[in-house]
Amino acid sequence: MYWTLELASKLEDAPWPATKDELIDYAQRSGAPLEVIENLQEIEEDGEIFESIEDIWPDYPSNEDFFFNEDEY
Repeated sequence: MYWTLELASKLEDAPWPATKDELIDYAQRSGAPLEVIENLQEIEEDGEIFESIEDIWPDYPSNEDFFFNEDEY
């Protein structure tokens, strides 16, 4: 299983919180690339509910990861 920013971004609008099966269903219905669906299928879960993409890919960048100062421009 591997995630890239482009693949993980396909799940940004998913119906969080969601189960693995709900995420797979969302990915299929939204036309996500096959790699996204395969990555989701590889997740080991015990009926776990995922609150956000960070639960699946902890390295997913958040807005705080980007440093910029709008006041300077």
